[in-house]
Amino acid sequence: MIKQNILARYLEPLLRGDRRACRGVIEEALQSGIPANSVYVDIAWPVMVEIERLLRADKISPVQEHLATRVNRTIVDQLQNKLPRRPRRYKKMVVCCAPDELQELGAQMITDLFESDGWEVRFLGGGLTNDDILAFIHEYGPAVLSIHGTTPRQAPDVRRLIDTIKSVNAWPEMRIMVSGGLFDRAEGLWQEMEADLYAATAVEALHLAANDTPATPGEQRTINRRRKRRQVTPEQVPVQV
Repeated sequence: MIKQNILARYLEPLLRGDRRACRGVIEEALQSGIPANSVYVDIAWPVMVEIERLLRADKISPVQEHLATRVNRTIVDQLQNKLPRRPRRYKKMVVCCAPDELQELGAQMITDLFESDGWEVRFLGGGLTNDDILAFIHEYGPAVLSIHGTTPRQAPDVRRLIDTIKSVNAWPEMRIMVSGGLFDRAEGLWQEMEADLYAATAVEALHLAANDTPATPGEQRTINRRRKRRQVTPEQVPVQV
């Protein structure tokens, strides 16, 4: 369990863009016995969410948000090679962001943790058209497509991508999972968009993808269909933390 004072000690220098101080906090956490994947899910991810919240509430400036996000991403980059490696699952996943998504950190952390858990993952990031993404899906054949979005303005693009995938119906077994602030703040939006899965955190994404079963060929998907979202408990998480 990560103590709240560690999060506070990490966030404060993040907002100043002080990489040295941030590295010191993370190194101290690692030396105390906290594994790298716990740093991902219990420090880097919740701090990322808090930074987004502070910006929306006008508690920090865009400059502070940029500084903090970039330092946080630097820390995540440095931790990636410290993650444990589970045996290959022989499952493929594609992770992408909304076309105009500037903050790819959440999607990157999902990519890293799935790779650590034995998945074969391709991280496309943002800036691609839906046609580009569809072409890659056709070539790669993933079991899961993860779409990450953080702001409301990205909703139309994400909706169009999901609608196109469902209308083409070329990948009926592929599950579409969504995550990010866009869906965290709009209850039921993932269902309205007809996504198959919604994950509030990277850990939840791992659990849902590992335990979800493919759609049957005759399954009917309708807008606003009610689905009960699974609750994740620590003992169900496949990552060794």
